[in-house]
Amino acid sequence: MQKSIFKINKIYLKKTMKKKIFKKENIFSFTLIFIIFFFDRLSKNKILSDLNDSAFYINKFLNIDLIWNTGIGFGLFSFNTPIAYNIISIFIAVVIIILFYISIISEKLDSFIFSIIIGGALGNFYDRLIFNAVPDFIDLHYGNFHWFTFNVADIFITLGIIAFIAKNYFIKNTI
Repeated sequence: MQKSIFKINKIYLKKTMKKKIFKKENIFSFTLIFIIFFFDRLSKNKILSDLNDSAFYINKFLNIDLIWNTGIGFGLFSFNTPIAYNIISIFIAVVIIILFYISIISEKLDSFIFSIIIGGALGNFYDRLIFNAVPDFIDLHYGNFHWFTFNVADIFITLGIIAFIAKNYFIKNTI
């Protein structure tokens, strides 16, 4: 009796997840994730192929300067030990999987927001796997004050987080 209930629940869960994954909104989300990942790869490939360890000065507020980030967003938790790097990478992979699942089961706006974050996170995670570091190259500054160097993926992750906070702060769910 117990096994048959478990089997029925497992079958139901599979069918439900299959329906949720292939919803039209999720196809849009997958496409958005791919587009963000593509633009991030395109920008990083261009920088890696054209920038030869020298900064490119655009104006008094913006430089293109390649640095390699082994930490998480904006260079936080950068460690030189492989075990710390691997633990952080595993943590990032788990977060991406959780966000992907949440995106699939979420409503349209939340799914859109999570897709923006996932697209950027996948871009940086790809670099962690391939290069063992993330190439950051956008250097915003004013005088001698420099913001953290970042990349296109970081822009999308940040925009997604800001949108998520704004949505939850300004748009109240009416139940």
